[in-house]
Amino acid sequence: MTIEATVDGTVVRWRDRKRYLWVIGAIVPLVPVGAWGLHALTGSTAAWYFGPFFVFVVVPVVDLVVGRDGENPPDEVLEQLEDDRYYRWVTYAFVPAQVAGLVWGAYLLGGGTLPGVDDPLGVAAKVGLALSLGMVAGIGINTAHELGHKKVEHERWFARAALAQTFYGHFFIEHNRGHHVRVATPEDPASGRLGETVWEFMPRTVVGSLRSAWDLERKRFARLKTSHWSIRNDVLNAWAFSIVLWGGLTIAFGWQILPYLVLQAVAGIWLLESVNYLEHYGMRRQRLESGRYERVNPSHSWNSNNIGTNVLLYHLQRHSDHHANPTRRYQALRDFKEAPVLPTGYAGMIVLSWVPQIWRSVMDRRVIDHFDGDLSLANVHPRTAERYERRYAA
Repeated sequence: MTIEATVDGTVVRWRDRKRYLWVIGAIVPLVPVGAWGLHALTGSTAAWYFGPFFVFVVVPVVDLVVGRDGENPPDEVLEQLEDDRYYRWVTYAFVPAQVAGLVWGAYLLGGGTLPGVDDPLGVAAKVGLALSLGMVAGIGINTAHELGHKKVEHERWFARAALAQTFYGHFFIEHNRGHHVRVATPEDPASGRLGETVWEFMPRTVVGSLRSAWDLERKRFARLKTSHWSIRNDVLNAWAFSIVLWGGLTIAFGWQILPYLVLQAVAGIWLLESVNYLEHYGMRRQRLESGRYERVNPSHSWNSNNIGTNVLLYHLQRHSDHHANPTRRYQALRDFKEAPVLPTGYAGMIVLSWVPQIWRSVMDRRVIDHFDGDLSLANVHPRTAERYERRYAA
């Protein structure tokens, strides 16, 4: 489908070559069903681990094989591109499919059987299925991220529904009103610091984000001169979605599914926060004479145009444009040549982060080079500041 716009008598035409690839993102909730299919074909317990295999093996390989797409839509067609409702329905379709997939998975975790699954799943198979559900949950948080930035009210409620699976509804508040204000500063719990491992980052961001979301809502209600202990508190009403969902699943399929619900939620949160870790790793906005931080610009976010992960995560890797234009829809996000570029897509970078020595060997020099060797400009982890100063001293 070609989009046309006429500007000062000149016709501008542009075609989104990824238009029908975006549907792949909407069928991600079927990944656990794919695990069932593989198990039915092979009889192997390992098949239930297809979700992590898909995210951390298949997608990085696709990134390497298919390559990158750095094409930007012309400014003249951006408004028409954003108004194309096809792209919205792609994200809308994800949410009911996500919920349906979770109910299907909970049925199996509760001892249900299906063709090819003649007996209730054993513990190893249930762990694999929970991890596969967790991969969907993590990508569901990203879908919530896309929808939660929009001004249309029903899209924001869709975002809450997508977050219910992980019990991470407070992300909706912290990301929009916390992270986007403090991004690439030492005060931001969702910005990775130079020298900080992903294993150190996880507790800092999970606890810090929760505290930030609660504090943001508490201050909002203080301005309204009313108690924040209210269903109108967006942290509480987001968690209410999770209580209803998890409670309904437990009633339907038994309390035995609860440990696996927790496991899939942890896996989903870990996937999300792994992405947060790398998106701004080492980047720091500088303080102005006024004491405020400079405005966010493309140099404060790591970007990637690898097609595989971009299709999976709705152009999240064009992260600089997202921070510059938070309400812009994913199909219209642009690549900035001045933004720092990751060596591969987010999925592959997450795998590298598991081994801190490999991560540092790949990323730390890139951060230092980005700041032309001036370590004082980077967001450095306090634990490593002195050691890095000696290592990278000019």
